[in-house]
Amino acid sequence: MNDETFEPKNELERQLADLHEGLLTEDVFLEGLATAQVFMPVEDDEMKMGIQSSSQAKPLVVAAEDGTPVLLVFSSPERAKPVTQEFEGFGGGLLTDFKWVLERIEGGAGISINPGWDLGYDIEPLRVLQLSRSLRSAN
Repeated sequence: MNDETFEPKNELERQLADLHEGLLTEDVFLEGLATAQVFMPVEDDEMKMGIQSSSQAKPLVVAAEDGTPVLLVFSSPERAKPVTQEFEGFGGGLLTDFKWVLERIEGGAGISINPGWDLGYDIEPLRVLQLSRSLRSAN
């Protein structure tokens, strides 16, 4: 756990606070999450002559106790710093819509928002799949 006090600084963090205080249901939170912006740490890419050598971002994925892959995302780049310091090579990241993450995540993976912070949220793989399918059917 991070020792820093969590003061909400953006809309996603206010929604997380409301969720944890019981002022927001999980369903309402997840509906709003699709349009929220998240920070996804990605592995630093090797630079060749000042140009990134790969066009593919490699996100920070860890294994849960049961071996399930879990994608780590954060409500802001500042929230990611304490965690990414534990993983060599993850100094950068993408600020993107959560919808974009759902469109690209592989089946069977979970998502953890703000791991290491009191105001976080874990989405189980089955729920990630449901959200992803719901997003596709809405388009």
